[in-house]
Amino acid sequence: MSESASWPVSDPEGKQMAPRTAVAITAAVFLGYTGVATSYVLALHPSGLLLGGTVLLLLLLLGIQLVHSFPRLAPALASRWQLTLALQALITYVPLLFLGPLWIGMPSFLAASLLLLLRPAFAWPGFVAVVVVSNVLMLWIGDGLGETFYISVATTTNGLVIYGLSRLTDLVIEVHRSRAELATLAVAQERLRFARDLHDLLGYSLSAITLKCELAYRLVPSQSELAQQELTEILQTARQALSDVRAVARGYREMSLGAEAESAKAMLATLGVRCTVRLDFGLLPQQVETVLATVLREGLTNMLRHSKVEECEISAVRDGRTVRFRLANDGVGRAVPAQADREHADRVRDTAGGSGIGNLTTRVRELGGALTAGPHGQDWFVVSAAIDLDAAALALSGSGSRRGAAAPAAAC
Repeated sequence: MSESASWPVSDPEGKQMAPRTAVAITAAVFLGYTGVATSYVLALHPSGLLLGGTVLLLLLLLGIQLVHSFPRLAPALASRWQLTLALQALITYVPLLFLGPLWIGMPSFLAASLLLLLRPAFAWPGFVAVVVVSNVLMLWIGDGLGETFYISVATTTNGLVIYGLSRLTDLVIEVHRSRAELATLAVAQERLRFARDLHDLLGYSLSAITLKCELAYRLVPSQSELAQQELTEILQTARQALSDVRAVARGYREMSLGAEAESAKAMLATLGVRCTVRLDFGLLPQQVETVLATVLREGLTNMLRHSKVEECEISAVRDGRTVRFRLANDGVGRAVPAQADREHADRVRDTAGGSGIGNLTTRVRELGGALTAGPHGQDWFVVSAAIDLDAAALALSGSGSRRGAAAPAAAC
């Protein structure tokens, strides 16, 4: 039995509308075929018993086809597809003895089910056999060659349409599942980077602090001057460890905004997101470029977490002595209410001192700039930052002087 559509496991709360829409459209087409068959029967003004029996058979046939097209709907029945396929064949051909030409359109469902359930070596010959048997039955019923040819074409076309819609729905679901898995993988890789940097930077520093503390503890009673020297080195190592922690937490390794933008564009392309990048900022101080690259990285992380993004815009342009950065994405308005509530809670936590927008605002403000983030239009979210290079240079020189002045006092 070949695999068919299944619900995206990474979307338990139904955030992705495309798979559900594809399933709904396919089911509506099946229902439309069933409705057409019902209208043919109604045109004969049948008795209540005949009409009721016909509608019951049509609904049963529709249910079987849905199980064949979407096995996730009824896994227990899908695992017994041989029985359901045999039952579908009986429902397809037995009513012809009573309804005649009115039922001749039903083999289309059986033909599609053969393509869905059997291996190609058996499926396509079976499909042809269904079409041939339908032609033979039409001639046996007494229809002419013209009507027989029409039914042959209709059975072939409708069967391929049903099969194609089922497979197309399966592909839509797989694409969205892959998209969610790629987003999860991107977040996991960032976490691994954080853990790796934290281990590499702090492992040595903390080991050195531990050893020196043990040495100083042994030296204090007999060699106080040497112990004081060791404590001074411990203090310096601890300061470096603290700086390393801040570097990891903020991503404050020297970062290139251009490299981050190209990396983001490549990653978003793998997720099926249309990304437009415009970079025209010239040469920037390394600290300013690192801060903007950090804003881009954190903004992308929030974008993947909080929106069903399909289009993204990244720009960084220089306007005189001011560099302006903008990250915009759509998909916010398409979030479900429960997701919107979580987004609001996350942004509240970010503002209160988490690792999101609040930290980004602080980092930009330290360079004399300003950062804004919020909805824009119906379903867009925009993160923008503006940094005046003169103010940034002043802030950096001031922070350097304060650190130089504070170091002797801290060492006392």
